[in-house]
Amino acid sequence: MTELTDITALLHSRIRDVADYPEPGVMFKDITPLLADPVAFTALTDAFAAIADRTGATKVVGLEARGFILGAPVAVRAGLGFIPVRKAGKLPGATLGQAYDLEYGSAEIEVHAEDLSADDRVLIVDDVLATGGTAEASIQLIHRAGAQVAGVAVLMELGFLDGRPRLEAALRGAPLEALLTI
Repeated sequence: MTELTDITALLHSRIRDVADYPEPGVMFKDITPLLADPVAFTALTDAFAAIADRTGATKVVGLEARGFILGAPVAVRAGLGFIPVRKAGKLPGATLGQAYDLEYGSAEIEVHAEDLSADDRVLIVDDVLATGGTAEASIQLIHRAGAQVAGVAVLMELGFLDGRPRLEAALRGAPLEALLTI
């Protein structure tokens, strides 16, 4: 338990609050100090790689854009492939897309479906779980590509935005693990 407490304290200490960004009234959680600290970044990577191992993941998906930064080293550490899930129109060639609703509008994410197979168990990695819209769309996208979701791993869960309940049905029993809950 001490190890978990130590990593939680370390990670939390390297996340900077930026008031009124990107708009007034928002408290932005800036992870760049964590990325700049090799001890904290390694601890985060190791914690996510342990989740990948525990869930039996065969691939890691990173959600644009900070999920790329966090997910790629996790895949390397765990000895797994890495697959980016990008905003629509950013991947070359044929893609599989999934639209989803935002608070004011909609968005779409895409993946190269040929990078996933029915044998794959995918760990989705991102920095923050907020309302759960992007994570839910990525789960749906992975299922539509024919793969299974091994779980979702995030650095921070903004519990007050209720993203977790939104994901429960889509996860089909797979775990959602947040290293920090804000």
